[in-house]
Amino acid sequence: MQILITGASGFAGRHLIEHILSTTPDAVIHGTVFGPNTGELPESGHWYDLDLRQVDAVSDLIAQVRPQQIYHLAAQASPRRSFEVPWETLENNIRAQLNVILGCLAAAIQPRMVVVSSAEIYRPVEPPDRPIPEGTPFIPTSPYGVSKITQDVLAQQYYLSHDLPIMRARPFNHCGPGQSLGFVAPDFAIQIARIEAGLQSPVIQVGNLSARRDFTDVRDVARAYGLMMEHGEPGEAYNIASGQAYSIQELLDILVSYSTVPVEVRLDPVRLLPVDVPIKRGDASKLKKATGWQPQIPLEQSLLDILNDCRRRVQANG
Repeated sequence: MQILITGASGFAGRHLIEHILSTTPDAVIHGTVFGPNTGELPESGHWYDLDLRQVDAVSDLIAQVRPQQIYHLAAQASPRRSFEVPWETLENNIRAQLNVILGCLAAAIQPRMVVVSSAEIYRPVEPPDRPIPEGTPFIPTSPYGVSKITQDVLAQQYYLSHDLPIMRARPFNHCGPGQSLGFVAPDFAIQIARIEAGLQSPVIQVGNLSARRDFTDVRDVARAYGLMMEHGEPGEAYNIASGQAYSIQELLDILVSYSTVPVEVRLDPVRLLPVDVPIKRGDASKLKKATGWQPQIPLEQSLLDILNDCRRRVQANG
């Protein structure tokens, strides 16, 4: 089984590789990375340093590998950063996916494909705490959301126009060990780890703590991608969500409870987003019905694993 994963060295990509290797004995994994990021990837895979915006390079790789399955994960994944670099976000996320699709058409192959959209595509619902189903209209609140709407619709269009067996994953917030800084849980955890190591004054800088989000552990998200690939219906979109909304204050309180030293919390206006939806909670019943998926890792365990991962990072970097 030839499997291609774009963004293999990314946060979700590394966990997906681990999941596939543990569940698919005949898997031969090929993965794209961008830059020198292959150090944490298993030696058994085939890794390609590739800019997915280059259509010829992507077509050449797909013609060479001829995958039976493609997981398209590669993206600029930060809504916050998308306000700083809107065109870079749009170009990375839209063009990369289009080139993967065009590469399949050029090679005359029809691999099963999971493309990763996002819950950032959805408008807020009424009442605000109602779980969001897949039929919710799209209204983006960031350039990142615009890029993900385009990816989502592009995948659907090529399913309809060329019968490519594409399934769209719409994950809500996910977290876990290995997540890069710039996301709320590791941003809190790295500050706690630095405070514990004596490298930072005992103050955590925070943004809006009242927003409530649906968090799923990245290892559960990786399982969901695998189950979608196996059991998902081409042309369909599936939310990936825990169904529970936690305030950012709750995340912070849990992480602070794990700290070995006292810390003070202080608001940093720079960390506030131009648009911040008060609550977003997902309805993953469609995914559960189609695949049997259920989240397994509780938020408390995810946050402890994130903090321990950040402690290791701080220790390694001095």
